Amino acid sequence: MSTQTASTASKASSTGGAAAAGYAVAAGNGLSKLVHSAFFTNFIAGGMAGCVSRTVVSPLERMKIIFQIQTPGSHNYNGVWATLVKMWKEEGWRGYMRGNGSNCLRIFPYSAIQFASYNVYRPFFLAEGETELTVGMRLIAGGIAGITSVAMTYPLDITRTRLSLQCADLSISRTETPGMWGTMKDIFKNEGGFMGLYRGIMPTIYGVAPYVGLNFAVYESVRKRFSTYEGGEPTAMEKLAAGAISGAVAQSLTYPFDVLRRRFQVNTMMGNPYSSTWHACKVIFAREGIRGFYQGLAANLLKVIPSMSSSWLTFEMTRSYMTKYL
Repeated sequence: MSTQTASTASKASSTGGAAAAGYAVAAGNGLSKLVHSAFFTNFIAGGMAGCVSRTVVSPLERMKIIFQIQTPGSHNYNGVWATLVKMWKEEGWRGYMRGNGSNCLRIFPYSAIQFASYNVYRPFFLAEGETELTVGMRLIAGGIAGITSVAMTYPLDITRTRLSLQCADLSISRTETPGMWGTMKDIFKNEGGFMGLYRGIMPTIYGVAPYVGLNFAVYESVRKRFSTYEGGEPTAMEKLAAGAISGAVAQSLTYPFDVLRRRFQVNTMMGNPYSSTWHACKVIFAREGIRGFYQGLAANLLKVIPSMSSSWLTFEMTRSYMTKYL
């Protein structure tokens, strides 16, 4: 009896071990397929592109945000060079990088989701028998990708904006600088929970959808033109140029939406009683005129060239490396 029981237990143990080994092999195969998938490659390459581009232009990004939310008549920050010097004198190199940590935490998933989802949506807009999207279809696919990335990462964006302003001389009432998680917790606790963390998302979506659509459409069109001229793969300099052109065009055409987004994100900090996007437009126009919608545009154009150039080049290089060696 005991021998039969031991035999049964041994068989059960053997069966369980075989099942566990089978699950491990299946999991390993699944992980291998994921790592070698186009989605994973685009996701990692897109995240790397975002982090590199934001770090390269972090001082200019913070300066742009300060210009966007500075109230009319304020002369604390005037001019690109004077502002960079003021930031250095008052805060040192930390002032240039303030908010960049949270920005990279935000931009990695944001950029990763954007590039990966664009390549997921892309096949759905291809005409039958075609291998390339039309310019219009690139705009649509890119716009949807932009909305997807914003919806998933917006709380990190509003937190980064608040952090960028914590030490800026803008007469904003504050007692301490709690850091990224402390700022996010404070917004959640005092500004309506998740609604506070998503404050300003609608003007953000209004701007991001056409911006990302234009970015993808212009870059792929210019890249294709360079490929035609050279008869093969564009050079690194041509990819940098294509990224600069796409970023400049997209940012210039959608910049007022970016201003609206920043104003909503610091609405409670600055005491601006914006109740809706249309109301914000009316108030900004009444107080500041049409120029109010383009505050910080010069600084933005100054940063967009190195930002988008480095972003697209990093994406292409990372994707090429992963495709070749993984």
